[in-house]
Amino acid sequence: MRTLLLLLIVCALGAYLTFRDRPIAQPPGVLVAEVPVQEDLWDDDQPFRHNGEFTVAPLARITLEARVLSRADYTFDTEAALAPVDLALGWQQMSDSAVLEKIDIDQRNRFYYWQVEDFPIPRKAIETQSANMHLIPGTRTVAKQLDAVREGELIRLQGYLVEVTRDDGWRWRSSLTRKDTGAGACEVIFVKRLEVLPAPGPV
Repeated sequence: MRTLLLLLIVCALGAYLTFRDRPIAQPPGVLVAEVPVQEDLWDDDQPFRHNGEFTVAPLARITLEARVLSRADYTFDTEAALAPVDLALGWQQMSDSAVLEKIDIDQRNRFYYWQVEDFPIPRKAIETQSANMHLIPGTRTVAKQLDAVREGELIRLQGYLVEVTRDDGWRWRSSLTRKDTGAGACEVIFVKRLEVLPAPGPV
């Protein structure tokens, strides 16, 4: 009897988590028209210690709105102590459901992968209007918000593109352009503010 009860609890929990984390459906049309905004640092944007063992050096300020194309959670790799969540984000044509339904998207090993049978938009548009972003929550509130973000949602975040070092020499540096691809092309963002946006009408 206890075994059956435990099995029912596990199944119910699994069903709840699946329902809670299900992707958000969005209508066709561009939902995020603007590109991420990268700005020079201010005078008071100085390196700081984080989590006791890391030094975070801001490289640029960044503000962006984007659609969540995919998310990946990490627990055991070196970077998990900083960025437990990666989000693949898209804007402009890569926020359009009519485009995204023709692109297979996957994340693994801190990379974002996409595959198509026929290009719904030019390859360059896919590469420059989407990116994999390693997100370092700057506060407990941001950490909770990141934990709840679902595929398909529209988000706005503000923070720093950063280089993170550890006293033993380990280093993790952000890309500073949305136009690169491959290893080293991901953004490493120290997230100061995060919010989920209501879905606007397509533009």
